[in-house]
Amino acid sequence: MLTPSLPALRILPLENIILHEDHDDQRTSPLVEKLRAQGILRNPPIVMPLQDGSARAMVLDGANRVTSLKEMEFPHVVAQVVQPDDPHVSLMTWNHVVWGMNARTLMTNIRNKKELDVTKVDTQKSMQAPRSVPVQIRTADGKFYIVQTPADLKHLVDALHEVVNAYREHASFDRTSQTLIDTFKNIYPDLSALIIFPRFEIKSLLEIVAKGWVIPTGITRFTVSPRTLHLNYPLHELSSGKPIEYKEAYLQHWIQERIKKKGARYYAEATFLFDE
Repeated sequence: MLTPSLPALRILPLENIILHEDHDDQRTSPLVEKLRAQGILRNPPIVMPLQDGSARAMVLDGANRVTSLKEMEFPHVVAQVVQPDDPHVSLMTWNHVVWGMNARTLMTNIRNKKELDVTKVDTQKSMQAPRSVPVQIRTADGKFYIVQTPADLKHLVDALHEVVNAYREHASFDRTSQTLIDTFKNIYPDLSALIIFPRFEIKSLLEIVAKGWVIPTGITRFTVSPRTLHLNYPLHELSSGKPIEYKEAYLQHWIQERIKKKGARYYAEATFLFDE
């Protein structure tokens, strides 16, 4: 197997890096303190340029790092840049397993959202095909509901927020790729429901971000290969007031020096890391 080309690492203005999902500000302060203590950016964020000619880029992975560096008023960040048509970049969907909330209360909260079209499904009977790809809700008591999602992107984003807001502050939830709720009944004694979200296309997500909208946290799941990890780039090179052209040239020199000293290693096989 041939070793692939190095991932594209670039110095980018932080003001041009934007998130595609909600961010939990409570996670910012601990990371800011950690970054200050370590003095390095361990793993660079992964970003994808928007297709609107604005020079902006969407964060695929690393929202907390980007937000923390902005909080620290850094002018630039080192990021791995991937393109929308890269065959080694894929976008999948996380579902939410919800627990710690009565299933009936959860469904009452969702039904009370006037913008949402909620239908209870009788699994013993056939039903008309949904008008669009719906949100599916499987509750711990064995009931099944679908929430019709609008076709246009703005109302789709609003609908997803309404669903997640129905439990985000009233229950706990984890991300999962599972679609069968029975998987979790022995894991969560106070299981509420499994929320199954529709899939996004990369093109649609870029359009959403370009318009200044964000989707709820914990729904998108990007995979990128190859991935740059443990770069350990010095933060003082990012925080300085030197021009971006200088920083870019320094970064590329720094990378080549690391390679010469055998400080970079490529793993073709699936790898478990135990030092995170």
